[in-house]
Amino acid sequence: MVQRRERTRHLIELGGLVQKAGLVELADDDRATIYGALLELAGRVRGEDAEGVLALWKRRGKRAFDADAEQPNSFGSASDANPASDPLEHEQGEP
Repeated sequence: MVQRRERTRHLIELGGLVQKAGLVELADDDRATIYGALLELAGRVRGEDAEGVLALWKRRGKRAFDADAEQPNSFGSASDANPASDPLEHEQGEP
């Protein structure tokens, strides 16, 4: 029973990240669109530069979490962080 609760909590947290990233609003709460976007992301990780892609995403996520922590009463999303400030992102063809 404890494992089931832990798994449920984990899934709820992951869903919260989808919401926090703004995907729910951007996809007009369409599950097929959100799932397709996640499949696209998974495909990028299966590509040639998996380590680079994961490192890029990790930097962006940490930056967004840090920005949220600086504004604890803010209801902004992770997309409010500025990914363009990382010079390595431009090396990988990211905007």
